[in-house]
Amino acid sequence: MMELLSIFLGAAIVIGFVFARRHIADFPAQRPDDYADDYLVLDMKKYLDGEMVCEGVIFGPTGRVTSSFVADFNVVWDGDVAEVKEHFVYDDNTTQDRTWSIILGEKGRFTATAADVPGEAQGRQVGATIRMQYPIRLPVDVGGHLLKTVDWIYLTADGTMINRSQFRKFGFKVAELVATIRQKDPE
Repeated sequence: MMELLSIFLGAAIVIGFVFARRHIADFPAQRPDDYADDYLVLDMKKYLDGEMVCEGVIFGPTGRVTSSFVADFNVVWDGDVAEVKEHFVYDDNTTQDRTWSIILGEKGRFTATAADVPGEAQGRQVGATIRMQYPIRLPVDVGGHLLKTVDWIYLTADGTMINRSQFRKFGFKVAELVATIRQKDPE
């Protein structure tokens, strides 16, 4: 009986440690207000504007790279509304297109919609960061799963942005994306 109690106690401690780490010291634990005192400010109309290029990798659930991509973005603002057209080319030569509609609100808040995003993405810009949370539906040819997404974009001193996104299903991380986003070089 004592041995069984020790096993349950040990399991509870491990589960508690994993839970605490995820909510205190892991990627999902960061909040926009953590970046309120940044010396840089990611003004979306300034840094997410015009023709841009995005280059990145996607990690699978085991932490290994499963895909890489290059994407062209075209961002057009009309007041506080932006249309973001994205064209991705993956390392296996498949392509994907997405169009976001972003509406800026008050105090750095914004909403965004896209065809593969059921409902509405909720976002917030604070300091040199943007956080956006939304469900995303994967294409049918890769399972059609609905994943919970947390997107962070961090502005660097030279104007390049680093995008880190995690995708979860039933609370488990199934993929992660890391990419750079920068203004396209004039030709």
